[in-house]
Formats: sequence, structure tokens, C-alpha cells
Amino acid sequence: MSAKTRTPGPIGIFDSGVGGLTVMRAIRKLLPGEDLVYLGDTARTPYGSKAGETVVRFTRECVSHLRQYRIKALVVACNTASAYTLPMLHRSFKIPILGVIQPGGQAALEKANSGPIGVIGTQATIRSQAYPVTIRKIKPQAVVYSQACPLLVPLVEEGWLNGPIPLSVIKTYLAPMLRKNIRSLILGCTHYPALKPALRKVCGRRVQIIDSAEEVAKALRSVLEAKGLLKPGSRRGRQVFLVSDVPAQFVRVGATLWGRKLEQVKRVSL
Repeated sequence: MSAKTRTPGPIGIFDSGVGGLTVMRAIRKLLPGEDLVYLGDTARTPYGSKAGETVVRFTRECVSHLRQYRIKALVVACNTASAYTLPMLHRSFKIPILGVIQPGGQAALEKANSGPIGVIGTQATIRSQAYPVTIRKIKPQAVVYSQACPLLVPLVEEGWLNGPIPLSVIKTYLAPMLRKNIRSLILGCTHYPALKPALRKVCGRRVQIIDSAEEVAKALRSVLEAKGLLKPGSRRGRQVFLVSDVPAQFVRVGATLWGRKLEQVKRVSL
């Protein structure tokens, strides 16, 4: 696949770093015939600690680069960028654009059975109040509790997905929400699906864990079907991995999130 690919083009997937590979993995599983182009802004990650206007500027630059591949749709696989940039992206680019917040919020409402909803994410995502605002637009009386969990991303990137240390950290973060008897928990960061086994141990059976990666993949399929953009045929789709810095680090961490070794990761200049 090259930047000269003609329509119907690939699906573009953008994240501030490596975490969005969980979204790409969910899309690949649900839409195996689609070509995918992933761009991780590894030179400027994490976005979660940056100001909103900075996130908007970085995101515009990254999506402009993805547009060189004639993408037919865009998934913003970054909770922080989804919280701050979707209105700008819809104004600037005339293709279907999905973030991870709306699908995750909708699924949490459906599975909470009218009980309280918990949200965990980066400091910027929690500070933005994007999930509570989205959820209450759908159901104004919904009760939502939020918790920033800044230690979870480093745990995932070090490969510490189970054992006493991640379990202890998760218990500490979730204890206040579990005391509030939440019924669904939104994983408001694309790294967090890697911790689902540990999160399930802490949450128990009463809490439904909402993986926004899976939910946005379902929403993407619906949008592509509605617009006649699903790729015909049974050929297995190809994927391209782009990063703005340090491909070796992306490959090391990305193997955990993608589920297998990453091949042919290309460094690009933004």
C-alpha cells in the first residue's frame, strides 16, 4: 500500500503512541478484509499530559499526513484526542471520523442496567469530562464516577499485565468506585485492554468491563455499511504501521497490544 492508493482507500487509525494498536486489533478482527494504516505520534507522546490546544495542533498534523494515503475513514484511537479534537476534525476533513468516547459511553449505558458507571483514563481524558458529558447527553440522570490512573500505561508498556504489582495498583485506583457499586467500567485509555484479566479479577462479575476498542470497531462497521464503503471480496486486508519516532520502542511494546510481532514499521516526518 502506498500514499497513492485510490478509493476505496484504507481506514486510517491515529493515536498519540502505541496504545491505539488495541483499536486496530479489534478492527482487524471485525473487518479482516479492510486495509489499515496506523500512525502513532511516538515523538510527542503522551498527549494525556498536554494542553487541549496542543493536542488539537498535533492531531491535525497527524491526520493531514494520513490523508496522503487517501483514507476513506478515520478512527481517532486516542481518548485524549477524541476528547479534544473531533469537532475540529469533522470541520476539516470530509470523511467518516469516529472517536472512541461515544461508542464506549453508549455501550456502558446499555450494560450498566441503570446502575452507576465508572470511567478510568489518563489525567487529560478524565479532566476533559468527555465521558460523563457524552453519557449524560444520552441519559441525563446517569451517575458517572471518574478516576485518573496514570500508573497503568507504564505498567502495560513494561509488560506488567498480571501479578501483585498491577493488581495492587488497580485495586487502589478502583476502590472508591467499587464502593459506589458501579455496574459498568469504561476503559478510557487504549492501553487498558491489555490489563483486562487483572481488571476482571479486581472488579468481579457484577461489573461489566467496556472495551472502547471493541465498541468503536462495531461502530465503524455500521458507518461503512451505511455509506457503502465496506471493502468487497474475501482478500485479507493489509496493514501499514507509521510512527514519528523510535520504531524499535514501538515494535517492542506494540507486540503486546497487537498480539504478534510488528513488521515493517516506518518512521515518518510530520
